[in-house]
Amino acid sequence: MSSGPAVAGIDIGGGRKGNHLVILRGTQIVCNLRKEAPESMLEQCLKFEVAAVGTDAPCRWRIGEAGRQAESALARQRIFSFATPTRELAMASKCGFYGWMFNGERVYDTFSPHFPVFRNGGEIGGRLCFETFPHAITCAFFGKEVASAKIKGTQRREILQREGVEATSLRSIDDVDAALCALTANYLLDGKVDAYGDEPGGFIVVPRFLRSR
Repeated sequence: MSSGPAVAGIDIGGGRKGNHLVILRGTQIVCNLRKEAPESMLEQCLKFEVAAVGTDAPCRWRIGEAGRQAESALARQRIFSFATPTRELAMASKCGFYGWMFNGERVYDTFSPHFPVFRNGGEIGGRLCFETFPHAITCAFFGKEVASAKIKGTQRREILQREGVEATSLRSIDDVDAALCALTANYLLDGKVDAYGDEPGGFIVVPRFLRSR
């Protein structure tokens, strides 16, 4: 299937790993970029007339002492992620761990003038970008008890295979995760997702299988 709007997924990495972009049209991979700057990825998304961009990175920093509602809501489902700090705490950190979150921030800053960040509620009337999370996507398809980080490469490729996406060109787990984010964008456009979170802390979007598992 090659009809329908194009969608994109971005796996965010640190300085060494970089970011990975996959663009799907239907189930066909029409673009796959590795270690490109956000501006180059945006150029490709505009070229292919992408409608929605799923991104594996926090779309908002934590505000105050309380954690983001999106992360808390997933944790109540026993789906755990890295806790997003405030931007100030991330800036003050000396360990370098939060570099990928700053890379994600740059991606959202680059994309948001053209792809506004998802706000839950109402119809989707134009282009948008949104936060998603490959482990939560895997839980949506396999169930929480089956999804495993130890075999994530196998399980996540199996999801793409089930959905009809030819994944042989995806050389790494980063490419695979970008494709899963793009797949979730298709589900979002079809209205088959759950959105966890709130406006101040942002939303995490997951295909709507999660609660039935």
